[in-house]
Amino acid sequence: MKTNILSWLQEGNITLPAVLFSEYRNMNLNEYELVLLLNIITFIEKGNDFPTPEELSSRMTITVSECNDILRRLIQKGFIEIIDEYSSEGIRFEKYSVQPLWGRLVEQFLMKNQQSQEVTKKAEESDLYTCFEKEFGRPLSPFECESLAMWMDDDHHDPIIIKAALRESVMSGKLNFRYIDRILFEWKKNGIKTIEQAKNHGRKYRQKQTPNRPVQDNQASTSNSVPFYNWLEQ
Repeated sequence: MKTNILSWLQEGNITLPAVLFSEYRNMNLNEYELVLLLNIITFIEKGNDFPTPEELSSRMTITVSECNDILRRLIQKGFIEIIDEYSSEGIRFEKYSVQPLWGRLVEQFLMKNQQSQEVTKKAEESDLYTCFEKEFGRPLSPFECESLAMWMDDDHHDPIIIKAALRESVMSGKLNFRYIDRILFEWKKNGIKTIEQAKNHGRKYRQKQTPNRPVQDNQASTSNSVPFYNWLEQ
């Protein structure tokens, strides 16, 4: 009994991407097609590159005829292919290739990743419009919405950077789209792409704009100045 179990364990394992199991349905594969593909991969890894329908069906709950139908369907759908190769003696033989399956799996993964990025982007854009309407205290006009879209689509500003420019305009007491556009233009010209870079640039800009004054003047003007809102730390 123990010897038989050890022999069973020594059959070996196959390594497959987990995404194949999570995405096979989205790739228009059913469970029978998936298991048949797994069996083909197993045979190939064991050195049998062209298992017969009889060999494949013996491992499944399908007939030889059904196995033939599924094999034909997998070839038509572009998941496997039969290729010709030649031995060192010049003898031609056929073998299964699962390279099309891996190619389709990569395409599915990239498409899924792109869809996820698009969802994230839409959420960020929606949040951006909400932030602007909150700061302006009103719904944005069509022109303002178009300006926001142009900053993202034409100028390729990240929504995070646009939010930073919005906060910079709030801190400067100049809450308008023209001023925000100037900030974004200045940042793009200086290669600013992160919040930390924007923070440092804004600090340097304000230092240049604020002349040195005696301590008493600064203290006297504090009550009349706009309270400092450190938005970059939020």
